[in-house]
Amino acid sequence: MTSQELEYVGFWPRVGASLIDTVLLGIIIWPILTVFYGESYWLSGSFVQGPMDFLLSWIFPAVAVILFWVVKKATPGKMAISAKIVDAKTGNAASSGQLIGRYLAYYLSLIPACLGFIWVAFDDRKQGWHDKLSGTVVVRKRNREPKPVTFKG
Repeated sequence: MTSQELEYVGFWPRVGASLIDTVLLGIIIWPILTVFYGESYWLSGSFVQGPMDFLLSWIFPAVAVILFWVVKKATPGKMAISAKIVDAKTGNAASSGQLIGRYLAYYLSLIPACLGFIWVAFDDRKQGWHDKLSGTVVVRKRNREPKPVTFKG
């Protein structure tokens, strides 16, 4: 696919993709946390309530997201909007190092007040700080045509 066939993915589609990913992770993680820690888990003010909490809330999401990025170039949310993460210079697949760095840079994008994520809305290449730091961009096919709906009757 040539660069003329691609477009940068903007803020709102990426917010939607993140919401999809968050819900999917929640469907997997929240019931397991409840089994391990009981209903009181959700009322606690503790940042991390134990090793299983740390594993499920911090390690599992990081590993899952990075694996999806490496294997599919996208998380399920990004796949739902037909987006993928690529190297900003070449448009080829981002390296594993870039993708790990991108995930770690998410934490920098959170500070202050999620400004690094909001940056996507104003940047010419729709890059958040995590994209800029890792040398990646999020792209999708330009002029995607909706698939026709057919009814069987």
